[in-house]
Amino acid sequence: MDGVINAGRAPRPERWAVTWRPAPRAAMRLFCLPHAGGGAATFRRWAQLLAPDIEVVAIRLPGRESRLAERPCQRIDQLVPALVRDLEPWLYKRHAWFGHSMGAGVAFEVCRLMRRLDLPPAERLIVAAAPAPQLPRREPPVHDAPVGDLLGRLRELNGTSAEVLDELPMLMPLIPMLRADFALAENHAYRPEHPLRLPISVYGGTADESVNDEELAAWRHQSSLDTSVRLFDGGHFFVHDADGAVPHAVATDLLEAGRSDHNENNGGLHVSYQC
Repeated sequence: MDGVINAGRAPRPERWAVTWRPAPRAAMRLFCLPHAGGGAATFRRWAQLLAPDIEVVAIRLPGRESRLAERPCQRIDQLVPALVRDLEPWLYKRHAWFGHSMGAGVAFEVCRLMRRLDLPPAERLIVAAAPAPQLPRREPPVHDAPVGDLLGRLRELNGTSAEVLDELPMLMPLIPMLRADFALAENHAYRPEHPLRLPISVYGGTADESVNDEELAAWRHQSSLDTSVRLFDGGHFFVHDADGAVPHAVATDLLEAGRSDHNENNGGLHVSYQC
């Protein structure tokens, strides 16, 4: 059974937060948001790898897994307030946010909303396979395109096997959720604010054609502290490669979260390659 977080109150009908391996004595919580079409289950392995030092809290969005009967959300400005409201009791422990692709934009807006609400800030934002939010999108939108075009984008991202994509009857029940997830990212209207005062770690795949190096580096404008870019072997879904390089890098980054000697960012950028 899922380890759904409960802050001493009756469980809400929306099951936002799932702990595949609860770690109540962990020094840090890591909230993880998936890519378009992904669910909390994508971070089950991370929970095992990062415990007991880091407690992975996977975010289960409406319209998938145990929330399949719920209407998926198509707007970040509706999703983020509901998510923060539900998780607020769990933000008073040291925490960080991780977002992959679509999830990166959601995690970024969560951190900005927490600042506006004067909630305890995250100690680090980690984003993967996502261009900086202030940049225009290069790819044409597909959230309202014909099904063939939507599936074509999935083929380009190379995260779903051709055998699955060829089984249209099996995929049709998932199309509304996929459309909503792409709409979350494609309709996100960026509004300028002061940079976040927290370090940002940016992860990219060396073979990810959907995000280039300049789009990754542009995240430095969203933080007044250190920003680092780390490149991994792989494409858009390098995050879930079997070698565990990404969760290892996450653990390394979070060991430094909370340090008081982060440098004010004067436009510099740290870039490294992960072998």
